[in-house]
Amino acid sequence: MTTRNSTRKFGCVIVGGGIHGTYLVQRLLEDAPFDKSAVRIVDPHDRLLASFREKARACSMEFLRSTFVHHVGTEPFGLESFAEANNREDELVPTVDYPPRPSLDLFLDYSEYVIDRKELGSLHRQAAVNAIRELPGETGLRLETTVGPIDTEYCILAIGHGGRYRWPDWTAGLDGIEHVWEGFDPDASVDRTVVVGGGITAAQLTCELSETQSVALLSRHPLEWEVSEADPPWINWSHIERNLHVHPPGSSERFDMISEARYDATIPPYLYDEFENRTDDGVVTLAQGAVDSATVEDESVRLSLDHGLQLLGDRVVLATGFEPVFDHPFVDRIADELELARGYRGMPVLDDNTLAWQRGDGRFVPLYVSGALALGTVGPYAPNVPGARRAGDRITATITQRRSGEDNTGTSVHGTEVSD
Repeated sequence: MTTRNSTRKFGCVIVGGGIHGTYLVQRLLEDAPFDKSAVRIVDPHDRLLASFREKARACSMEFLRSTFVHHVGTEPFGLESFAEANNREDELVPTVDYPPRPSLDLFLDYSEYVIDRKELGSLHRQAAVNAIRELPGETGLRLETTVGPIDTEYCILAIGHGGRYRWPDWTAGLDGIEHVWEGFDPDASVDRTVVVGGGITAAQLTCELSETQSVALLSRHPLEWEVSEADPPWINWSHIERNLHVHPPGSSERFDMISEARYDATIPPYLYDEFENRTDDGVVTLAQGAVDSATVEDESVRLSLDHGLQLLGDRVVLATGFEPVFDHPFVDRIADELELARGYRGMPVLDDNTLAWQRGDGRFVPLYVSGALALGTVGPYAPNVPGARRAGDRITATITQRRSGEDNTGTSVHGTEVSD
C-alpha cells in the first residue's frame, strides 16, 4: 500500500530497538496479522540491543538481576533450553530464595540467537525519529526520520531514556568527572576513583574497578538491598488492575504508588555481600553524604560533602541514573504535535486495557506505548522484561482486534473516530 506521495505504508513500526522493541516485534509477527514485510523497528544504533550491550559492559555487569525466564524471546524457557543445548547450565546462577539468573554473556548470546534465527535484524531501519504526525486525510502516522519519512498504520513507542543521564549541578564545568554511560573508559590507568551513586550500577562498577585500584563509593543514603526491581506480584496484570488501575490514569496517586513500589537505588544481596568483602579487604571505602562543592586540584578531583568530609580521586564516575523520561524533549514534541493527554509530572495518559496513548479530546490515535513511558499503566516493572511481555499482550491483542474490524468490546470499528 502506498500513500499519495508514494511513501510506503507499513502495518506497524516500533520506535526503539532495545529489549522492548526486539521482544514486541516478535509478538507482532506471532500474534498479530502481520508478516515481515509489514513491520519495522526504527532505532539509531547499528544493531538491535546495541544500547543495552554498551550500558551493561560499561557498568561491568556480569549477571542479570532478573531471572532466566526474563529475556527477549517469546518462549519462557527458551534461554534455559539454549543453555542446556550449549552446555552452559553453569551460567544459570543459583540465587537464595529466587530463581536462577543468567550471566550477561548467556543472555546476550541467546538474544543474538533469537535475532538471527528469526531474522529480526532485517526489520531494523537504522535512523533516528525526529517527529511523529498524523497522516493527512487517512488513518495512520508519519514518522519523520533522519532517512526520510516512514508511514505506518500503527506505531509503538518502545524508547528508553534517550541518552539523558543525570548530572548533578556540582559537576558543571569540571574536568575529571565522567558518567558511566557516557564515554566512560573503565580501563583508564588511575590509582583512585570516586564512584557516585547508591544502586546496583554503582556497586557493580565499584567492585569491578577495585580489582585494579582503590575506589571510594559515595552514596547520599545508606545502601539498601532488594532482590528484584519490585515485589514479584507486580508482574501479574491482575495485581496491577487491583492496586494501580483503581486510581485515575496519569494521576499523582499512580505516580506515588509506582515510586514506592520500585526498588530504585538498591543493591541485590549477592552483590551486597561482594561489596562488603571488598570493603573488609580495604580496597573499597564507603562514604555517605551529599556533595556541597567540587574542585579540580593538580589533576585530581576534590569533593566536599555537606557534613565536612572530603574525598579525593584521580577521577569521579557518576552512576546517578537517568533524567525522567516523561519530560524528554522527544516525548514533548510527540505529545504536542498529536495533542496527547498527559498527567502528573508529564506522565502519558494511556488506555489501561490497550496501552494506546489517549488524546485530550478522546479521539483515537494509533500510537501505543511500552517501556518506561508506560509506568503509569503497566506498573513498576514497565521498563523491565516483564513489562515488555505485559505490554505485548495488550498491544498485539488490540491491534489484531482493530484490524479485524472489532474493538476490544466487540463493537465494529469504522474509521478513526472510535477509540479503544
